[in-house]
Amino acid sequence: MSTTAIIGAGVMGETLLSGLVRAGRPVDELLVGEKRADRAHELQERYGVSVVSNLDATARADTVALVVKPQDMGALLDEIGPAVRPGQLVVSLAAGITTGFLESRLPDGVPVVRVMPNTPALVDEGMAAIAPGTHCDDEHLSVAEGLLGSTGRVLRVPERQMDAVTAISGTGPAYVFFVVESMIEAGVHLGLPRATATDLVVQTVVGSGKMLRETGTHPTVLREQVTSPAGTTAAALRELEVHKVRAAFLAAMEAARDRSRELAEGS
Repeated sequence: MSTTAIIGAGVMGETLLSGLVRAGRPVDELLVGEKRADRAHELQERYGVSVVSNLDATARADTVALVVKPQDMGALLDEIGPAVRPGQLVVSLAAGITTGFLESRLPDGVPVVRVMPNTPALVDEGMAAIAPGTHCDDEHLSVAEGLLGSTGRVLRVPERQMDAVTAISGTGPAYVFFVVESMIEAGVHLGLPRATATDLVVQTVVGSGKMLRETGTHPTVLREQVTSPAGTTAAALRELEVHKVRAAFLAAMEAARDRSRELAEGS
């Protein structure tokens, strides 16, 4: 029996826990490291999982998932490092924390996997990218895929691409929500009740995403299929081009990538 410890019981930590439980992982194979007594009681009541100290969780687990804020990672590694042993797998879900940083704070030879998840994991539609550390092999990556696969899709990438991944899928839900928010406000401006505008926009986004995934058709082709010559869509798209929306998205993602690099360098 393989035991997984999830250290950090915030939103993403609970998301991983709940995904594993929904996927059929027995709760006696799961541990949670959490210091707050009220939060520990809440998770025990909700999932029937054992909530223990970070050191105890680390000592008892085969795989340790670190789901804390980047600024808290150094202190956590100092705390649990003495309990990490050869043969354990350490999986980090902290943005900007490199495998090199993790390996420098852990015993020699411990395999680590770096993960960039995103918030749609809350509804089992997450997109997680994983990258191996120096001592990580295919079996370790498969274990990490099994963990993250409980909350959505998983993609293997080289670590040098992680900053770009952060800018695209890690931060990506915020871009989509921003567009949805803007479209709803436009609907209200055009005279629709807010509830009606919200229903129209949300279903349009959900349906469009499903078309992209299920048809496999390039988005340019799908966009052209909606765009009649001299029609309403053509008029709208022209305004988006005039206002350089495409360039703004590129600039925004470059800024996110650069910030991810800064976080990695700061670690």
